[in-house]
Amino acid sequence: MWASLLFVLHFTVALGIVLRVLTRPRLEPSTRLAWVMVVEALPLIGIAAYILFGEIRISRAERQKRADVRARIIESWRPSPAVVDTPPGFARTVVEAGRGVGGLAAVGGNDITLLAEDDSAIDAVADAIDAARENVHLLFYIWLDDVSGRKVASAVARASLRGVSCRVVVDALGSRAFMRSDAWREMEAAGAELVSAFPLRRPLILQALWRRLDLRNHRKIAIIDGKIGFTGSRNCADMSFSAKPRYAPWVDVLFAIRGPALRQMQSVFMADWMSYTGENLMDLLDWVPPAPDGRDLAQVIATGPDRRGGSIAETLVAMLYSAREKVLISTPYYVPDQSLDAALAACARRGVSVTMILPERNDSLIVGATSEGFYHGLLAAGVRIFLFRPGLLHAKLLSVDGRMVMMGSANLDRRSFELNYEMNMLLIGEDITGAIDARQQSYIERARELPLSEVTGWPLWRRLRNNLLALASPLL
Repeated sequence: MWASLLFVLHFTVALGIVLRVLTRPRLEPSTRLAWVMVVEALPLIGIAAYILFGEIRISRAERQKRADVRARIIESWRPSPAVVDTPPGFARTVVEAGRGVGGLAAVGGNDITLLAEDDSAIDAVADAIDAARENVHLLFYIWLDDVSGRKVASAVARASLRGVSCRVVVDALGSRAFMRSDAWREMEAAGAELVSAFPLRRPLILQALWRRLDLRNHRKIAIIDGKIGFTGSRNCADMSFSAKPRYAPWVDVLFAIRGPALRQMQSVFMADWMSYTGENLMDLLDWVPPAPDGRDLAQVIATGPDRRGGSIAETLVAMLYSAREKVLISTPYYVPDQSLDAALAACARRGVSVTMILPERNDSLIVGATSEGFYHGLLAAGVRIFLFRPGLLHAKLLSVDGRMVMMGSANLDRRSFELNYEMNMLLIGEDITGAIDARQQSYIERARELPLSEVTGWPLWRRLRNNLLALASPLL
């Protein structure tokens, strides 16, 4: 009798979840199908997985708070006559796609510099903090207690002691070890304001019922006095990356930003800070004048799971369809949605030279194998794939025709598109794009090309594993 009751209970719950999956709005058909298969094929496990990870659960109050903060920031946006924000013809569709997703226009008059690949890039951040006079705003997904991490933390402590307002946000999961370090306590003792994004509280099972535990703030932002900022794919850590030294060096990009794009970066930081703390920082959102030698057009595109419409993938797809000659892509993870994968293949089929650079060894076995599940289709379409060998390529770059680049914190995967809080920046300018293309060419020189014959020659178990995981990619 008890067995019968349990069977009926399981059947009822599973049916309820399937009906929920089939009736949810704004869900891709592939995602619906994947969840139905998991719930039906894996009794109990599939139900538990959907309850914990099937939906983006954010409380209505939290969602409304973030929406209110964004509305206040965007409402304050008043174009300055000194800023040229009309994009060239080849980029207008892309800029409008980015504006539709992030709400911000493209602004001119920026001076954007690609910093060195080595640890001296972090030195530039610490030096800028040491020169701060008014405020320091930092946000990192991962901040490690290593040479680079301690260097920046010490600079923050010194700035706080001389009266500079220092506000620091770290992700509670990505920087969990750092928040227990002496460097964290040094900043706190000096008077810096420290906030952790999405802290994990016990019991976790109860917290998971009202908010997904895997929603993370993946952004990388540093803004000093509203005069210089830094962003890219680099966390506050050494290239040796002590959290996962097996895959070192971690190869990233970090950019120094001067000019009006800093105001857009500031607005993203402020939206997070005001949402986490309730503190009103609107008086700090002043217009930033064009840089003296600023010739780059830039557009910040911030995304997150609290937004109901659009993702960075839409802007990336617009970039791919605008390509006429060449596309260069660097990414550590490739778990795309259907539209991005189709756009990339279509781009190669119509004769555009498309090159992707990924790490040969991935720090995530599951994500690496899932990425491999897409290789055959890309190679068959004419995409050239290069596997970076000396470490983990962690840069996130998409360059089109040597004229515009998307860079930032978002990977080419569904987690970045749907679950993480990310900040990317569209850059338009020949000099900065040329520097980025040269950096990506250096990645190719340190990589080996993956031929289609190698993929078709993989053993059956590997192809089966990869394709099964690629099939489940809507759930990853």
